[in-house]
Amino acid sequence: MTRKFFGTDGIRGKTNVAPMTAEMALRVGQSAGAHFLRGDHRHRVVIGKDTRLSGYMMESALVAGFTSVGMDVVMVGPMPTPAVAMLVRSMRADIGVMISASHNPYYDNGLKLFGPDGYKLSDQDEVAIEKLLDIEPTLVESAKIGRARRIDDARGRYIHFAKSTFPEHLRLDGLKIVIDCAHGAAYNVAPEALWELGADVVPIGVSPNGVNINDGVGSTAPALLQQKVVEEGADIGIALDGDADRLIVVDETGRTVDGDQLMALIASSWSRSGKLRGGGVVATVMSNLGLERFLEGQKLALVRTQVGDRYVLEQMRGGQYNVGGEQSGHIILSDYATTGDGLVAALQVLACLVESGKPASQVLRQFEPLPQTLKNVRFDEGAPLEAASVKSAIADGEKRLSGNGRLLIRKSGTEPLIRVMAEGEDEALVHEVVDSICDAVRAA
Repeated sequence: MTRKFFGTDGIRGKTNVAPMTAEMALRVGQSAGAHFLRGDHRHRVVIGKDTRLSGYMMESALVAGFTSVGMDVVMVGPMPTPAVAMLVRSMRADIGVMISASHNPYYDNGLKLFGPDGYKLSDQDEVAIEKLLDIEPTLVESAKIGRARRIDDARGRYIHFAKSTFPEHLRLDGLKIVIDCAHGAAYNVAPEALWELGADVVPIGVSPNGVNINDGVGSTAPALLQQKVVEEGADIGIALDGDADRLIVVDETGRTVDGDQLMALIASSWSRSGKLRGGGVVATVMSNLGLERFLEGQKLALVRTQVGDRYVLEQMRGGQYNVGGEQSGHIILSDYATTGDGLVAALQVLACLVESGKPASQVLRQFEPLPQTLKNVRFDEGAPLEAASVKSAIADGEKRLSGNGRLLIRKSGTEPLIRVMAEGEDEALVHEVVDSICDAVRAA
């Protein structure tokens, strides 16, 4: 099932360069609107965005597209991706769109689409929408053009929802928390939710100007958060990405904690309380072997999928799991959300911290990870993984790691990158294998 524009997480690219143009956004609005015009009720779409400068342009184009085929539009402004998914369901909308390129720089943007159930679109829906992109849209008559409006209380609705996922008998009183919002979509809602639960909040990355999103801040650049946690004597630090669907945590010593450790913490806590479903956790092939061994020790399973939170979610829904995610910090807790939610996952981590009464450094590190190295090689064009020299380097790396580790090489679904990951008992060997493959890819 080939898709021309949709990748692993919607449509993404550099703005004002095809396919991420206003014209494309207009056509996506028309095509997605036509695809979800089902029944004779008044149809509605919820549109949210992060803080990129290009968000205004893409939002206006989407509004024009959806209204031209007869859909009403509700604009909620800068909001986390999971908030859009939640609002689609609560407002009984037919579709939702999040305008964001997640952790990418400001000059990129993207369109993430949600169906009426609040879940990201299936491959079948994306293929159907792509087919409509090549067809002249059917525009409604003048009297049936959709209406557009902004709602001002969307932030309050999401804050209330997020707080409702935190155990009622707990409070965050006495906890000093540094929250890094990456100058992104959660710059307002995340600090507010933590403050309302009683925390002493130190916010950073909360001054978006359209071009500073993810620039030296957020879950992919935690150095500033690490520094701030130590300087402030904080109990914990939380870093979200540009659209707040992932998080990385920093303990009181300034040490980062990735998604694997957080999934281990939440799963083991929920297992003890009888809340965990599915008998384990769903994660991707990128998750550390240490997580798998830890879960086995808890008599829990680790089910692996290909990279992409959509594939994690598909497996979770099929197997009735309620904890899943990615090492990068996308954590899906399906009891509460239909997609990764950085703030909701952070609240579950904080609940574990409060209940333990111990420092974060003792609570968050659930297992000793195997040495693992991930490096990215950017390429301009072509198919470097098809080169004979690269295939030879990969085969050699697999042979060297045989029985003592594993190797994973893949093309990114969201950026022009080849990702090379290896893990094993011998850290020096892991680094050597990754470096040799990266050198081969660059040469190709």
